[in-house]
Amino acid sequence: MTAQTGELPLAGLRTVVTGASSGIGRAIAVAFSAAGARVGIGFWRSSEAAEALASELGPVHPLLQADLGTLDGCIAVVRDAFAALEHVDVWVNNAGADVLTGEARSWPDERKLEVLIDVDLKATIRCSRLVAPRMRPGGCIINIGWDHATTDGMAGDNPELFAAVKGGVLGFSKSFARSVAPDVRVNVLCPGWVETAYGAGTDRAFYERVAAGTPLRRWGRPEDIAGAAVWLASPAAAFVTGQAVNVNGGVVG
Repeated sequence: MTAQTGELPLAGLRTVVTGASSGIGRAIAVAFSAAGARVGIGFWRSSEAAEALASELGPVHPLLQADLGTLDGCIAVVRDAFAALEHVDVWVNNAGADVLTGEARSWPDERKLEVLIDVDLKATIRCSRLVAPRMRPGGCIINIGWDHATTDGMAGDNPELFAAVKGGVLGFSKSFARSVAPDVRVNVLCPGWVETAYGAGTDRAFYERVAAGTPLRRWGRPEDIAGAAVWLASPAAAFVTGQAVNVNGGVVG
């Protein structure tokens, strides 16, 4: 609720969160619902998890299944979202390829890069371009980046790929924010180290080094990112567009 009015900050808004079945996306969907929004729950393969979330949030929150690694999937999810919600006020491009856990950990870099470009970068561009022209004035798009793409980077094969792709998301978002202003705001949330599936399974020594090197002395939680997303989607951020917001416990380089 807002301190001044006691109203829910996203009351009445129709929103879509892609990749909402787990991790950061799930936390954003839960937070948006709690803030008064009706949430389209985007997912691809995780049907059981998405259905569990829909059951938790209630029947007014539709499921939106699509493979965002393809153009047809992006077209379908936008079409289905507007059909289910009638209009969309907030769109969160959260869906991302997981190349760090499970079988994908052993993929060659070329395959990882191809999937990251398709899901993290192309889908963000495609969905943003498809959604923005159909939004009413006051619409908001939130894209998910990575804080290492805005600070001083990180060495390693996987970080190089992530930084390249998320750097593309950042560059696109800044330009797109200018293209669709003043009717639609576009911003990027850049999480730091967050306790998602990767964080939960990482080496304990590395986990502790990350916490020690973070000014707030801990890893982020999905709810930390969700809180920032609620703010960016709310009237409180009505004069914020074309920005990258690091949510990383104070790491600056």
